Amino acid sequence: MEYNVHTLPNGIRLLHVPSASAISHACIIINSGSRDEAEEKSGLAHFIEHLVFKRTEKRNTNQILNRLESVGADLNAYTTKEYTCIHASFLNPYLDRTLELFNDIVFHSTFPDDEMEKEKSVILDEISSYLDQPEEAICDDFEDQLWAGHPLGRNILGTTESVTKLDKKDILQFIKDNYHTDKIVVAVLGNYTLNKVVKVGSKHYSDIPANLHVLSRIPPAKNLVTSQSFQKPIQQAHAMMGTQAYSLHHPYKTGLLLLNNLIGGTGMSSILNLQIREKYGIAYTIETGYSPLSDTGIFTLYFGTDKEKVSRAWSLILKEFKKIKDHPLTEVQLQKAKNKFIGQIALGEENRIGLIVAMAKSLIDYDKIDDLETVFKKIQAVSTSDMANIANEILDESNLTSLTFYPLG
Repeated sequence: MEYNVHTLPNGIRLLHVPSASAISHACIIINSGSRDEAEEKSGLAHFIEHLVFKRTEKRNTNQILNRLESVGADLNAYTTKEYTCIHASFLNPYLDRTLELFNDIVFHSTFPDDEMEKEKSVILDEISSYLDQPEEAICDDFEDQLWAGHPLGRNILGTTESVTKLDKKDILQFIKDNYHTDKIVVAVLGNYTLNKVVKVGSKHYSDIPANLHVLSRIPPAKNLVTSQSFQKPIQQAHAMMGTQAYSLHHPYKTGLLLLNNLIGGTGMSSILNLQIREKYGIAYTIETGYSPLSDTGIFTLYFGTDKEKVSRAWSLILKEFKKIKDHPLTEVQLQKAKNKFIGQIALGEENRIGLIVAMAKSLIDYDKIDDLETVFKKIQAVSTSDMANIANEILDESNLTSLTFYPLG
């Protein structure tokens, strides 16, 4: 896909992706997330993401929310371990309005005390709600177990204790320390010329003072493999297994994305879904996931089942892992897996807001954006020997940490 990048003097990059649609999509991505917090300030990045919609130097909450919604646009945001993202979808005439609002809420929020207290209550409710959803809670608890003692293991929401203690001083210091202008991308996908995007983007972002990135993240150490189980007031058992995996820059990243998709990724034809759910009727949900990060990654498997079926499910899963390790994919099998993965990626291009966010992240992570042809070439370049090496490392039972929630009684 065609794209252009213009870098402002302060380091902020403007990403322009032309599109013939009447609907445009834009985002501002900041390379800062929960892993950049001090332990006693956990939840701070997510707290800021909530508060930027509350009050700025010239707008109150209603004015912020109505600025785009009044013209039918959609505005939202999220926080991850490594990013903060604000994004919007809107009709083409409202590009200036959208980029101006991004500027206002990111760089001119005032974080008033009354709004902070209200938002703390919202987040504390969010924490309580997530604790009531074991399929969500086990993911966070598993990451804490896998990355014990490292910021990546901490819940993005923070804890009741940490969120309660956050104040305006914490917010301003975090922004100063982490909102680096050369790690910020403002991206636009729409029916505009490059000159138009540069003109509007420069108008709203050229005056932001430069705050250049200084490397500060500490990669996680490889922790000992552990196996834990807990009883919870739940109806079904929930289980996770996984390991630290390849980073965004590892040569095996594409191969593991492919292997993950084959084993338990999108669609009902994955190996584990066919074997564990369809053939044996053991688990009502079973899936794997792989998330590469800047200096590490995580491969996980999750399933939910009846309490008495957990042991059988583990046994069958490890049996499938052993098959994959002991019987490497043939060229024909690998090509089928590649065709499926390539088709899914191509269809994913239809999600335009997801596409522009992904392109902006790629610019931050790699200082470039691969077009679909290049992505497909990387997938096609994965060999059967690559897949065998990846499977033997990632699916090695001796490297797999596990966590299980059992119903009480």
